[in-house]
Order: sequence, then C-alpha cells, then structure tokens
Amino acid sequence: MQHTMIALVENKPGVLNRVASLFRRRNFNIESLAVGQTENPEISRMTIVVEGRPEDTARIEANLYNLVNIIDVQDVTGQPVIARDLALIKVKAEPKLRAEVSALAEIFRARVVDVAPESLILEITGTEDKIESLVELLRPFGVLEMVRTGQVAMLRGGAIGVRHMPGANGRDA
Repeated sequence: MQHTMIALVENKPGVLNRVASLFRRRNFNIESLAVGQTENPEISRMTIVVEGRPEDTARIEANLYNLVNIIDVQDVTGQPVIARDLALIKVKAEPKLRAEVSALAEIFRARVVDVAPESLILEITGTEDKIESLVELLRPFGVLEMVRTGQVAMLRGGAIGVRHMPGANGRDA
C-alpha cells in the first residue's frame, strides 16, 4: 500500500541526506520525494511517498523523529488531501501532428510551453493518474523526454494527519 507522509524539517544542509539515508537503511524505496521551503524560510516541507505496510511506515515515522532537524511528521494516507504532481513532457511533434498533440494537451488542461521544429514541451499539473493517462496517449507520437516533480500534498481544511508518536518533539498529537 502506498503511504504519503509529510515532514516539516529545519531548512539546513544535510537534512535531506539524513532522511533519505534512514529510508535506505530500513530498505524502503522512496516512490516520490518533493522538498521545498514553506511560508517560513527556516522550515522546509517534505512530501514522501513510500510503499509499505502501515506498521512499517509507523516505524519509519518514529525513526524520523529520532533525526535532528525533524520538526513534525504526519501520515496523511487516507486523509482528505489535495495531492498534485507536475510534469514536463517533450513529445515528438512534426508540424502536421501539432494540432493533434495540442488537442490532447487541452483535454488534460496541459499547456504547450515550448515549440521546436520537431517537438513540443507540455506542462501538466494534476494527480499521478491524470499525468500517466496523458503520457500513455502521447506515447504513439513519441515521448522524447519527461521529468516529474514528485507528489506534493496538503491536508484539506482543518484536517490533521495521523501522528504515530503522540507528544513527539514536545507536541501533543
């Protein structure tokens, strides 16, 4: 089962390496990892997607709290979240096929962000399923290159994620 965890960390060098090393030592493959600064420049937010059993991810969460620079960790799996991924997709598109590729992009609310003599670059934001669906429809044209940001997630409204470590770092769950 896929689990999505959100970790708030101090925005300091080496934090990402320590977090990734923890997952490596526990033999977990990180399916997706997105890190960025929050509204507070001293705090970064990590969205981590891993495959595993609930008890294993709860153990990982507990281990994350043992790392320095970890402020908070929440498992948002099964919670009401908004989750998005961003992809740039370079597609082979000779001039006679551009209208067809552009029409597909429009259906998925993707934007053409670059036009070259033999290709187009599309930008799409959405769920992983939405992006995968567009990629599958573009494959017959020839996907030349693709890059994805990885999933970012935010809890909706006043929802709170699950914390397996009540009172971790001095906070109540």
